[in-house]
Amino acid sequence: MSHAIPTVVIVGRPNVGKSTLFNRITGQRRAIVGDEPGITRDRIHGLAEHEGRRFEVIDTGGILIHDQEYIPVQILHQAEMALKDAAHIIFLVDGHAEITASDRDLASMLRKLGKPVTIAVNKIDSAGREVLAHEFHALGFPEVCAISAEHGTGIDALLDSVTAGFSTEPPEAPPPETGIKVAIIGRPNVGKSTLLNALTGMERAIVSPVAGTTRDAVDEKVVRNGVEYVFVDTAGIRRKGKTHDMAEKLSVVMARRNIRMAHVVLLILDATEGVVALDATIAGYAHEGGRAVIVVVNKWDEAHGVQGKKKLDFEHEVRDNFKFLEYAPIVFLSAKTGSGVRTLFPLIKEVYESASKRITTGELNRFVEHLHFEERKIFYITQHSIRPPAFAIFTDRRGPLHFSHERQIINQIRKRFGFRGTPILLQTKAKGKAAKR
Repeated sequence: MSHAIPTVVIVGRPNVGKSTLFNRITGQRRAIVGDEPGITRDRIHGLAEHEGRRFEVIDTGGILIHDQEYIPVQILHQAEMALKDAAHIIFLVDGHAEITASDRDLASMLRKLGKPVTIAVNKIDSAGREVLAHEFHALGFPEVCAISAEHGTGIDALLDSVTAGFSTEPPEAPPPETGIKVAIIGRPNVGKSTLLNALTGMERAIVSPVAGTTRDAVDEKVVRNGVEYVFVDTAGIRRKGKTHDMAEKLSVVMARRNIRMAHVVLLILDATEGVVALDATIAGYAHEGGRAVIVVVNKWDEAHGVQGKKKLDFEHEVRDNFKFLEYAPIVFLSAKTGSGVRTLFPLIKEVYESASKRITTGELNRFVEHLHFEERKIFYITQHSIRPPAFAIFTDRRGPLHFSHERQIINQIRKRFGFRGTPILLQTKAKGKAAKR
């Protein structure tokens, strides 16, 4: 997000309703919401507007100041990074509960920042309960608002307080989105967040040895050699039936949504575990969505050093299990050490350009003249869309081509025009008398 507009950061201990408030203010279901504490772990960004004042909103994970467990410490670290640039802080507390030690610890931390803070007392869903909000003045901040994030009560008054000092003049129009959107997908604990951090050169996502640490999608922009890349680290996708709690199920839905919105997908495999059935299922999501795909074999330093695996053998294993991804290049790297990570940037650009390539009808007509195909007569071919490249084939007979014949034509299109890393779609149409029958 651009920082040309003010930033509002929502903080609070776990399960007080931060993600519900974030979604209410931004008007979208960008963050996962549920009754389970600790659902949001990374910081999530969104844009909002109130009374002509535009601002950025950041939802942070539930903060526990003195919890030394790995995940809470990392959540605190992520929140502190967001708070550095905050123009205003919304300190969200639970109106159904008394002030807790965690609330007091967080209030103490916020006072030291010297930034404007508004306390939002959540879950005040009736006029009779508004009196409960007054006790939170004890946390030491003058601005206290009673709200119900779920029902929308008190949100306007809260935003009046938060945005009072913000300009109503529209910010400079942001440049059009030109970046290559890259979704990082894979099973839990294969190193997706570690790879994001290696690609961006900063600790953007929480990284931990605990499987399933990332639940929301986290994105970061990187400019390299004049090309902008937008990386999205998605939640680890589990097999159906393994996603018992609601947060994990919603994570799968949102991860698949990010796949559909991406231009390029990095499918991460764990070299130490080899290819498993779930890897093929996840790869199928990217292929079915028509995304350009790069297969990234992570932890290769560990597999090669301990198990003595050879790249050629592993590549054969991948090709045998992912026959539908024969077009996807395979990269071996170590996100942890950074070995091989830099090779991803030019490769992402290459497969993106392949997926975005358009072939003129004239070039395709010349291709048809030299096309060796005997199953039926092809009059001409046109390309009607990109990402993925899709072609209409006009023939002398109705009905789709046999799978083997379709594959033959696709292979010859690749041989002539490239299209590395992207699926190709074919649509068969009858021409002339065959179309009238």
